[in-house]
This record gives sequence, structure tokens and C-alpha cells, in this order.
Amino acid sequence: MNQNTNKTVLILGANSDVAKHCILQYVEKGFTITAASRNTESLKKFVQVNNLNSTVTVFYFDSADFDSHEKFYNQLPTKPHIVVYAAGFLVDNEKALIDFKGTQQMMLVNYMGAVSILNIITTDTSNQNLERIIGLSSLSGVRGRKSNFVYGSTKAAFTTYLAGLRQELTPRNVEVNVLVSGYINTKINAGLDLNKNLLMEADYVAKHIVDAGNSFTIVPNFKWRLIYLILKMLPESLVAKLP
Repeated sequence: MNQNTNKTVLILGANSDVAKHCILQYVEKGFTITAASRNTESLKKFVQVNNLNSTVTVFYFDSADFDSHEKFYNQLPTKPHIVVYAAGFLVDNEKALIDFKGTQQMMLVNYMGAVSILNIITTDTSNQNLERIIGLSSLSGVRGRKSNFVYGSTKAAFTTYLAGLRQELTPRNVEVNVLVSGYINTKINAGLDLNKNLLMEADYVAKHIVDAGNSFTIVPNFKWRLIYLILKMLPESLVAKLP
């Protein structure tokens, strides 16, 4: 019997392309899945098409509706061993600068919603199952750049939150990881003018989430790891010249 048969993964924002591949890969490893999203119809179709009815349960979850988060968590039939926060929202930087509604939605989904639900999950000390939390961040949050600093600021805040959460949960032996990804070939990036040589596939990124180890920061793909390190080390005068 698979050693993960009795373990549950809660995936928040489970309708994203990366999250769906996480579902498939976690199921393959023997986990049961609680998949949560606003678009439950799409998730249910995905579950049916892939014959996952016996291992995946779908719940409605709105990351921006903070008042519903405690009720959502309390209704879960099994408290999770692993939590993946994959919800995300992206608005073009030029639009975000003139349309605060788009900016606000990025803040709500990418950062505030994550903090709201993860605070509820991590302060539930009665859940002895909890062993890992993984948040999906972005290379956009490593340094502020003029092409994407509004979106990047929400991801930077999320990464900082996860770093502190890792310290908070260390005494309880709960691992916290942040996935810092570059360009992924997903629907959120559809229509953007991205370097095709740097595009990663969703299943490849999902594998790095499912196989997360003890390192806090996970950067899939050696090209992106190199870019990540360069961005971290560049002086501000050079960062300012980047697009």
C-alpha cells in the first residue's frame, strides 16, 4: 500500500494549469486531494475526465472573500497534511497603474487572501496532520522592475510572509516552501509576449512542487535559477535598466 494513502493535500486555487498537474501527480503518489476554487464546474469536469472521483473532492473557495475562509476551513472533512496555495491573478502593469480595481484584485488574491487562509490553517494547533505548506510566488517578486512591479510587489509580499511563516512553524516541524517561477506556459500568461526559450510547461513546474524538499526557495529549471541569482545580486543601477 502506498505510504501516502491516508494523507490529504489541500490545493487552494486548484483550477490553475499548474495546480491541475499537481492534482494528477499527487494522486499518482497516493494522496487524496481537496481541490478548492471559485470555478468548481471546471474542476469537477477535470476530475470526471481524469477518473479522479474516488480521490479528489471539490470545494468552493474564494481567496478574496476573507469572511468565508474560516467557515471553508472548518467544513473540510479531513484537515490537510500538505497545503498548496496556487491562486493567482495578473493584470498588465500599464493597466494596473491606471485601474486600481485590477491592482486591488492582485493584492487580494496573490497576497491578502493567502495570508488570511494560511493564518487560519497554521493557527489550528489541533491539526496534527499538517506537515508542509507550499506557496506559488514568482520571479517578478525578486526585484522591483518597471515592467511588472505592481504584480511583483504582491508576490514579494507573499514570499516574505512565507519566509516568516517558515520560522514560525519550525518548532512544529512543518516545512514551508516557496516556488519562485519564471514564465510558465499557462492560461494566465496567454497572449503575453514571452521568450519561448524560457517557457516552462505546467507539468514540469508541478513536479517541483510535488517533490518539494527542505529548501525554502524552489526555482525550477537551471536557466531560471541562474536568472534568479543574477537578479538577487545585481546592483540597483543595473536593475533600473532592465525592462
